Amino acid sequence: MTTTELTERARHSLPTARDTAARPGIAGVLRVHLWSFAAVVVLQIAGAIAGLAPLLAIVELGRTLLSPGPVDEGRIWLVVLAGALGLFAQLLFTGAATGIGHLVDTRVQLALRRLLAERLGRVPLGWFSRRRTGELAKVVGEDVSAVHPFIAHTPGELVSAFVVPLVSLIYLFTVDWRLTLITLIPVALALAVVPLMMTPARLREQRAFDAAMGRIGDSVVEFVQGIAVVKAFGESGRAHRRFRTAADEFADIFLRMVQGLAPLGAAMQVALSPPFVLLMVLIGGAALIGSGGMAPADLLPFLLLGLGLTAPVAALGHGFDDMQTARRAVERIGDVLAEPPLPQPARPVEPRGHRVELRDVRFGYDSGHEVLRGIDLILEPGTVTAIVGPSGSGKSTLVQLLPRFFDPAAGSIRVGGADLREIAGRDLYRTVSFVFQDVRLLRASVAENIALAVPRADRAAVIRAARLANIHERILELPRGYDSVIGVDAGLSGGEAQRVSIARALLADTPVLVLDEATSFADPQTERAVRTALAATAGARTTVVIAHRWETVAGADTVVLLRDGRIAASGRPAELLAANREFAAFWRSRPAGTPLDVDIREEDGAAAASSDSTRSARP
Repeated sequence: MTTTELTERARHSLPTARDTAARPGIAGVLRVHLWSFAAVVVLQIAGAIAGLAPLLAIVELGRTLLSPGPVDEGRIWLVVLAGALGLFAQLLFTGAATGIGHLVDTRVQLALRRLLAERLGRVPLGWFSRRRTGELAKVVGEDVSAVHPFIAHTPGELVSAFVVPLVSLIYLFTVDWRLTLITLIPVALALAVVPLMMTPARLREQRAFDAAMGRIGDSVVEFVQGIAVVKAFGESGRAHRRFRTAADEFADIFLRMVQGLAPLGAAMQVALSPPFVLLMVLIGGAALIGSGGMAPADLLPFLLLGLGLTAPVAALGHGFDDMQTARRAVERIGDVLAEPPLPQPARPVEPRGHRVELRDVRFGYDSGHEVLRGIDLILEPGTVTAIVGPSGSGKSTLVQLLPRFFDPAAGSIRVGGADLREIAGRDLYRTVSFVFQDVRLLRASVAENIALAVPRADRAAVIRAARLANIHERILELPRGYDSVIGVDAGLSGGEAQRVSIARALLADTPVLVLDEATSFADPQTERAVRTALAATAGARTTVVIAHRWETVAGADTVVLLRDGRIAASGRPAELLAANREFAAFWRSRPAGTPLDVDIREEDGAAAASSDSTRSARP
């Protein structure tokens, strides 16, 4: 393989301008530091050339000492001085190149993380629910860090891999071209192995390796986050199973990859090993000296520079690995940066009031498959609307449209007469707050988590909200009470985390509140307390809740039954249970033994319509 071919392969291994041009932000980040990259390359070239000076000094010293006649001491000291200066220059230039490279690397990583944070802050919130936590964490953490070798180390290694052999070859050709070709045999053998390590099959194995690593990270994150609930229900074996499966798949893929690469790697290492190089040089040199075709002193530069030909080429393999890793990381980072942000209105409209209107709303996560099919619904201020329906009917999708996690594919959603797409994000989240089943708390104090929407709230207001959410007493049990930090000295169960998020929503006191299975982990007494707190602070608030207990449904002003993405029935809960066969059949179709079935069997029919039945219902 020629130097030109090797250069072309290296060029195609890099994140090229064409690749990065399609990746918003990445090309710009690299372009800013273009001159710094150029400085690193120039300094590394100077350092690589200067690094040959000590070796050439030894060669000239040997020739001087072996030459007939008296030894020229002046020339000896001159050669020694030149070698020392070359060594000093190498340290100076390579040190400067390394320092600049690491400085640029730090700035690039900072810029990439800022770009990712900025883009993640602008994508639709529903985008996160469609992504695995482990994969996203890998992009923000590992993939950004994977750029480090490509920026801080690979340029120097690649420059040395090309410059040192090139300069050495020019010098050796001036000494003896025949032995130079013999010296290149180990390098040629090693380079012949490189294409075998980059076949389509090897690249597929590498992609499978990356995917397996992502599955392991995802399973670990999910296991750690859900371990408390899993162990509480005695299903730790099932929770471990997914991690074990991911680990076994990774081990199989890794083993196949190693089995394919190990023989090739071993062959390359043998070809580039100093004993093999010396053996080839000595055999060829002995033959030429024995035939009188070369002076014995001329063998010395080949013994020294011959080894210098192989060391950088060996580093070249690691450079290619770093470039391939960086390329895949840049692709994944670019995929995130390419996500279209949630459109923001050019001329925002402020909602007037908080009447919620859904007009012929249609939505689907994938083209060709609608989850919601023409939803028409009006939610009046001061009312509670319970959304019910079988699994897959579109309940969560519907309520996620209200805080604009997604935009409807057709139709419109209005709050206070303004289309959600015409309301500025800041104004929207001052109007609509939400509490979902999958709670995410920040690594901050409990008080800061509750006051997230109202950062200037005083401690008394935070405590008041915690009391209403029935979490105050549990917070006081933490090591530092409200100052305890989530994930450090504040370990909360799923139900407790949900109550903290409910306290956050109560403190925010927005005109519209969305609850998606917000008390799914709570015990009946806690749910009743939370429901009472919400009712006590409701006022003119518009509340939408996905309900799973009859008490919640019976306490609502309106209940909406969804089926197959459409509204199958709506009205007052007692009237629907008494008069609407589909609604009553839905409740009776619930699995036996669930709280809803218990309530239906005990309340049954019109008896459930009275307010007394609501108070007597047992979850």
